[in-house]
Amino acid sequence: MPINRPLLTDSDFQDAADRKLTVRVFEKAHLVNSGAKVVRFTDSDVVIQSRVSDLTYYSRRTCEFFEVRS
Repeated sequence: MPINRPLLTDSDFQDAADRKLTVRVFEKAHLVNSGAKVVRFTDSDVVIQSRVSDLTYYSRRTCEFFEVRS
């Protein structure tokens, strides 16, 4: 069963980006992205990449991010 760990702090996001961990993104209690990796982040946004040319920007204020480990 996979382990879901919330990404809340800058160090959580930095760890996910450095280790290229798979993340899930929820917005308003709905899954909006799964299986992507954190590319970069700021105080207000997180950039997620799911394919080579597919970058998506999510707001840290309105979304929840979870690291997924098997």
